[in-house]
Amino acid sequence: MLRKEQNDLLTQTGPGTPMGQMFRSSWQPALLASELPEPGCPPVRVKLLSERLLAWRDSNNKLALTDEFCAHRGVSLWFGRNEHGGLRCPYHGWKYDHTGQCVEVPSEPSESGYCQKIKLKSYPLIERGGVLWTYMGPPEKQPPLPEWEFATVPTEQSFMSKRLQECNWLQAMEGGIDSSHVSFLHSGELNSDPLFKGSKGNQYNMGDMKPVFEVVESPGGLYIGARRNAENGNYYWRITQYVLPAFTMIAPRADHPVHGHFWVPIDDHNCWAWSFDYKVTRPLSAKERKSMEDGQGIHVSYVPGTFIPAANKTNDYLVDREGQKLGKTYSGVYGIAMQDASLQESMGPIVDRSRENLVSTDNGIIMARHKLLRALKAMEKGETPPGVNAEHQRVRSAAVVLPPDKPFKDAAKEALVVQNGREHATV
Repeated sequence: MLRKEQNDLLTQTGPGTPMGQMFRSSWQPALLASELPEPGCPPVRVKLLSERLLAWRDSNNKLALTDEFCAHRGVSLWFGRNEHGGLRCPYHGWKYDHTGQCVEVPSEPSESGYCQKIKLKSYPLIERGGVLWTYMGPPEKQPPLPEWEFATVPTEQSFMSKRLQECNWLQAMEGGIDSSHVSFLHSGELNSDPLFKGSKGNQYNMGDMKPVFEVVESPGGLYIGARRNAENGNYYWRITQYVLPAFTMIAPRADHPVHGHFWVPIDDHNCWAWSFDYKVTRPLSAKERKSMEDGQGIHVSYVPGTFIPAANKTNDYLVDREGQKLGKTYSGVYGIAMQDASLQESMGPIVDRSRENLVSTDNGIIMARHKLLRALKAMEKGETPPGVNAEHQRVRSAAVVLPPDKPFKDAAKEALVVQNGREHATV
């Protein structure tokens, strides 16, 4: 459990907060590239880390992420005209370029130079792996571009989606590193979901409901090993990667694509759950991609025209009590992503961690909190937080079967970092 002040420290991410500073130290996914499909397209509202911003692609194809509001009288520039290399406020015609610099104030003589004094807050926005990434920290500390493996493979080998999750980023992320719940909450999907079924690991998940956790520190975060019994006295290990502050990669199953998440704060009560799937040595099949687009695996189907899941708190996540009773789905909610989200959102916007009663299978969560708190203290001394360096990003999860005398941190050492041209270690 955490004291209230510790809980507040880890869950508050707005401007000026320590945890907000950690998120602002590295590139964060802001939009899907498909949300700004072409030069001069309509702008998109973006709220990240409690800041209201506007993303747009100008007529010269330059990407922009600027303050949402006009510096004149505070009109939302979402209503603006995207024209001739800039965005023009429709109220009085003030125009801004992709850096946020005001380039025209029609009511003032151009020779006055007034517009040069006006500049909106702006952040860099770059495209990589089908995602538009932003860096919201000090310009002089801008890190190299993201090196996550899913973002560097050819486009046909990866898939990315995002969905709104109505709770604080930390309780969503903690669900992403909790391997013990799979044998219960997702038990109905392991052998039916097209992106999960057929794995030998599923049998181990269901055959041993009492995993033993071993958590080892990594350069960027943690290796979270969940050990279950396999044949002949061996152990089945599922090793999750956690990289600070909010990246998780789940151990693979059979030849299915490997998947994971980013949990990016919108504000302190909501976050974006970014979900990726990819393969290293082959394109995703048409069947796999269709399953992802249809909301299978870790993805969801949406309320049309939004990134709000079709199953959400307003309709009780379309819970099927009869299906729950008959064993079709353990919780009554269908879909792996929404099974997780429904329970994480049920805790409230920010769970009171001072009331928890943690057990041994929560070791990954306990260690992640300690790692975050230590990183925040180190940042106070001027140290760069984990997760910023490319070395911390070129990592993998793994599923392996090992003899009982082989520690996973040694036996699976190579499997936990990117090996160019080689697939993930999987069972």
